[in-house]
Amino acid sequence: MEMISERDVFGISGPVHLTSSLNWQCAHHRRSIAACLVQAVYILERDRQEHREGQTTLAPSWWEAFHFELTRKLVDDADLSIFGAIFEYKPLPSVPPASLPSAPRFVIAFRGTVTKKETVGRDIALDWQLIQNSLHQTTRFEIAMQAVRSTISAVGSLRIWLAGHSLGSAVASLAGRSMAKTGILLDTYLFNPPFLSAPIERIRDQKVRHGIRIASSLVTAGLSFALEGKQERSSLEDPFAALSLWVPNLFVNPRDHICSEYIGYFEHRKNMEDLGVGIIEKLATRNSLGDLVLRAFGKESESLHLLPSANLTVNLSPSPDFKWAHGIHQWWRPDLHLQTRKYIYS
Repeated sequence: MEMISERDVFGISGPVHLTSSLNWQCAHHRRSIAACLVQAVYILERDRQEHREGQTTLAPSWWEAFHFELTRKLVDDADLSIFGAIFEYKPLPSVPPASLPSAPRFVIAFRGTVTKKETVGRDIALDWQLIQNSLHQTTRFEIAMQAVRSTISAVGSLRIWLAGHSLGSAVASLAGRSMAKTGILLDTYLFNPPFLSAPIERIRDQKVRHGIRIASSLVTAGLSFALEGKQERSSLEDPFAALSLWVPNLFVNPRDHICSEYIGYFEHRKNMEDLGVGIIEKLATRNSLGDLVLRAFGKESESLHLLPSANLTVNLSPSPDFKWAHGIHQWWRPDLHLQTRKYIYS
């Protein structure tokens, strides 16, 4: 087996080990390409900030190596930063279309927070709105949704991918949720998606973690039952159940406290089902305590990080620090130790 150096893997054009052997049927390849296109958006913004133009730009190598074309940059109207992009896949003429059933036609990708002076103010403000569960009310999200809707309107929804990292994964997730509510299910790749709750997953004692989660489920389910009444709503009336057919791909690292709670969120639901108390968790898993408090005061609220279904991939490879664990670069490495499980809400 050919040894791949660190420089090759994290070089200027992403995972060069895929460019000559790209297999769209392979989940690892699809993950890597989606991550590279998100990285392309980061580099587009860096090119803009550092005034790189023409042949000095670094971003094109992140999509041209995989036969994509940049069709549109998504620009935030508040700080004029590039926060997203639309890429069209243009396979070589020698590649028959029938051999590409798993390849995307378009990928709409969103970057996360960039801590440079030109963008940090706007991005941190959006991070705060994410924490307040109001990211869907921002102009950045409106621009993102307009891009998603216009792409679908022009070419249909078949083989349209959404992808994002960190704050960008929250934008992609919101867009995917919005389309799923209309019956359009988009392939979605969420890298290090924020989970807005106490970081229970960081508690080392498994019994303590399990006890805290059970207690939280009982409290949340009790409040849900009190607010919703004794009649169980049908799946058509329950927006959480209605989203269950949408199965986004989540990529999380257990050492990243921003996203690691997704591990416990889905595992706990499975554990409660195994214990025979799944009905309690069904009430708890679709609500947060914050939502319930707001509803008690007559205000509608829906925690946008709670997901009914997902393909959850956990990176079990060693991570030296938080910066590494939260980085987009880890997701195109060829030597990852990954664990993937599918969770379907029913």
